[in-house]
Amino acid sequence: MEDVAARAGVSRALVSIVFRDAPGASGATRERVRAAAAELGFSPDHRARLLGRSRTGLIGVSFGLRLTFHADLVEALYEVVRGSGYEVVLSGNGPGRTEEAALETLLGYRCEALVCLGPTLPVERLAALAAGHPLVVVAARGGAPGVSSVRADDAGGVRLAVEHLLSLGHRRIAHVDGGRAPGATDRRRAFRSASTRERPDGPWPVVPGGPTEVDGARAAPALLALLDRPGAPTAVQVFNDRCAAGLLHALRSAGCRVPEDLSVVGFDDDRLSSVPGVDLTTVRQEPAELASRAFEHAVGQLEGCPASPGDDVVEPSLVVRGTTSSPRGGATA
Repeated sequence: MEDVAARAGVSRALVSIVFRDAPGASGATRERVRAAAAELGFSPDHRARLLGRSRTGLIGVSFGLRLTFHADLVEALYEVVRGSGYEVVLSGNGPGRTEEAALETLLGYRCEALVCLGPTLPVERLAALAAGHPLVVVAARGGAPGVSSVRADDAGGVRLAVEHLLSLGHRRIAHVDGGRAPGATDRRRAFRSASTRERPDGPWPVVPGGPTEVDGARAAPALLALLDRPGAPTAVQVFNDRCAAGLLHALRSAGCRVPEDLSVVGFDDDRLSSVPGVDLTTVRQEPAELASRAFEHAVGQLEGCPASPGDDVVEPSLVVRGTTSSPRGGATA
């Protein structure tokens, strides 16, 4: 920093102000200092700067490496945090890296609060984490003392999907579920509730699925078998968009036309759903609102003015695209 100060013709204290983005330097001075730093190949060591501070200003985020919707949430979190004085630290989990490992990394960086996207950790573990740090669970229920959760109304989203299909004339609808993924139980229950309400003479079918494209492809044979039976479903509501994308590919490969033979509705509205060739009607989870509320909960606890604890539910919306239409022959009894 002494070298940068000498090159830019300013004091070392002014260099510090520039690299901390603190007030006290003009725009021209900031440009001159950054240009001098670039010429010298200098960049500040943020980790070293944190060593002497009691607070780090870091919000740790654990997320699924292979989950497209988590990427949308992370992007929204970066937008929310910008200019707040806090910074986001990411730690991913996947088949080769556990959630525990991801969280241990965040704790090692001295993150002041933790935001867990769609965690599958036991309630006891979430409670233990919340005892030491503000903890916000996003896109899943918290279910543990001291844990705030921010999630879409899963049941309300399924109702939106079913009501859309009913408005098109569908009267026999199937559901491909999400297995043990976060939110799957609420969505499955909401579908079964709609089934009981609309078909008191017999439930609509539920086909085992899961959260990935592979799960959707694996669900296709069971769904296709239903289409060959009397009273076959004319539409299907799928746990999420990734599962729906795998299902769509398998259905079309088997000669099933979407939406002519079968309408399909997903859940999430992740970036995959609007890709040409997918063009999926889906339930949107509003990632910007989820991210904003999660940050509000985390920072509120850190700064002594927490938002209302417990389950913070965001209303979803329906996005209609090309995978739904009226059933062939009009309304189906």
